[in-house]
Parts: sequence; C-alpha cells; structure tokens
Amino acid sequence: MIGVGLIGYGLGGRAFHAPYVSVTPGMALRAVVSRDAAKVHADLPEVCVAGSVDALLKREDIDLVIVSSPDAFHADHAIAALSAGKHVLIDKPFATTLDDARRIIAASEAAGRLLSVFHNRRWDADFLTLRDVLAERRLGDIVQFESRFDRWRPVPAETWKEGRVGGSWLDLGPHLVDQALVLFGRPQAITADTATFREGAPAPDYFHAVLRYPDKRVILHSSKVAAANSLRFAVHGTAGSWIKHGVDPQEAATLAGRVPGGADWGHDPLDGEITLATADLATAPWPNRAGNYRLFWRALAAAIRGEGANPVPAAEALMVMEVLDAGLRSAAQHAEIPL
Repeated sequence: MIGVGLIGYGLGGRAFHAPYVSVTPGMALRAVVSRDAAKVHADLPEVCVAGSVDALLKREDIDLVIVSSPDAFHADHAIAALSAGKHVLIDKPFATTLDDARRIIAASEAAGRLLSVFHNRRWDADFLTLRDVLAERRLGDIVQFESRFDRWRPVPAETWKEGRVGGSWLDLGPHLVDQALVLFGRPQAITADTATFREGAPAPDYFHAVLRYPDKRVILHSSKVAAANSLRFAVHGTAGSWIKHGVDPQEAATLAGRVPGGADWGHDPLDGEITLATADLATAPWPNRAGNYRLFWRALAAAIRGEGANPVPAAEALMVMEVLDAGLRSAAQHAEIPL
C-alpha cells in the first residue's frame, strides 16, 4: 500500500487529488496538511490533519507527498519531501520559476525518488478525442491549432490565485502548453502577449501566445472577460477541421461530491464537430471519448511500485516551464523568443 500525504486542501486537494487517491488501488490517503481541519474532516472524517509540513514528512507511513500548496511554496515543499525520502507529485505549475523547477529535479535525482507533475488535462475527454482524430489523420496535415480557456469572471476574486506571479499565464497556461507539447513537441519560438483588463486585478487576466513550428502555428488563448466562452479547440488541417465547445466534466463532478467512477464517468455530452474537405464541406458531430483522470493515478501508482512509466516525467514538465518562462519574457519584451 502506498501511503499518501497531501499538502494543501484547496481546489486541487478537494477536486483533483483526495477523491482520486481514494479510488486508486494500492493507494491510501493518510494525512493532509491544512489550516482548516474542519473543512478536511467534513469530506474526509477518518484522515489525520497534520499540523505542519514537517510533521507530515516525519511520518514513516507516507511514501508519496502531493504538493498542492500555493505556487510560491511548491519548490520548498517538494524539495523538503524529496530530501525526506518521499516520492513527490506537484500540482501545476511545476514551480514559479524555471530555476526552481530545475532545483526540484536536482533534488529528485539526488534522492533517487520519483517526481511527477500533475498535468491532468492530458486525460480530458476532449483532448483524448482530439488525439484520436489526429492519430487517424482525419484532418490531414495540421496547419493551425487553437486552444482556449476563457472565463466570464469580470470581478477579481480575493484569493491568492488572482495575484499569482504571471497571472493567468502561470495558472491556465500550463494546461494549454502541456497539451500542445504532447501533440507537437518543442516549438521553434513563442510570441506572447499578456494584459490586465479587469479593474483592480493584481495580475494579468489575459494571454495570447503563438507557438511557431515550421509547418503550423499553435495559438494558446485565455481571457477572464469573455461572456461567450464555450470554444475550447479549433483545429484546422489540409483535409478538414475539428471544433470543440465546452469543458471536461470531471472537475465539476468531484466538486459536486461524486466519487470518480461509474459507467458515465468523464462523459462529455457536448460532442465536437468535424468538417471534411469534401466538395460540400459537410459538417458532422464527432463523438467524444470519456475523460478519465483515474488513468493518471493508476499509472503513478504503478510507476512508484516500479511496474510502469512515470505518467508525466519531470523532463516533460520542465519543457512546459521553459515555454512558460519564454512566454513571460516575450510579453515583457514585446518580441518573439526562440526556443
């Protein structure tokens, strides 16, 4: 049994970590570090609430530590856990700086412990469907790929996330960048623009980034001032286009209290549409695959046991950080940054 300790019980801990640990064979959540024990016990009455990170790391029954604390603490908490001999899973973003990400990797290598980063959006319903569409070459050669996370949140919330370094680019950007790298690999360069449109917002709430590849352009976009915000993907190729609206349902399901599982888990009811380059440019629905974050957790458990590959190796997460870092420099300099 892999004993799990969780640092932080905000959105990540409640929606993406604790529910999935509970349904992953061979894993057991044994302790949570949180300042709000009542909130933890309302969901997890049998789980110990540790008073500090140090107290958690001293427990001999903890093998894996999930770092779901605010971004600024990711590096310190991850390095402390690795130094204590624990395997580590870090919520996105990997770190707030590229140097910190490299320090975490060095600590993992020195400790000889597994390090993974929670890029869960690889297992979204729409992204799994898109990977099938591209693998089957339904669209021919891709020339333009657009991926968006838009929101209608015109009034900034009073949370630390609104003021995170890099704003939305380091909040939602890691998801979009990781998916682009999974599909197309490392780009040649990035041109990025960030802005703050909401009155009183402490950090950028808009980004628009273009990744340059020799044969295509990849557009990553997000705005929190978008009343019409349903477009998720627009993918165009030499043989057709695939358009997808709506978001994967798994986050909403766990926040509503559902335990991950069941025949309909991860079912996205809003199918995409495919338009093929035929004489009449006919458009038809394209059924979604089911999303399944449980696949990440099962793969992580297998990797810790030495029975499979790390589902998100640190080297892949570091490449995401390199693109994010280059995007910040591009926005600051108003220039394309080579990668």
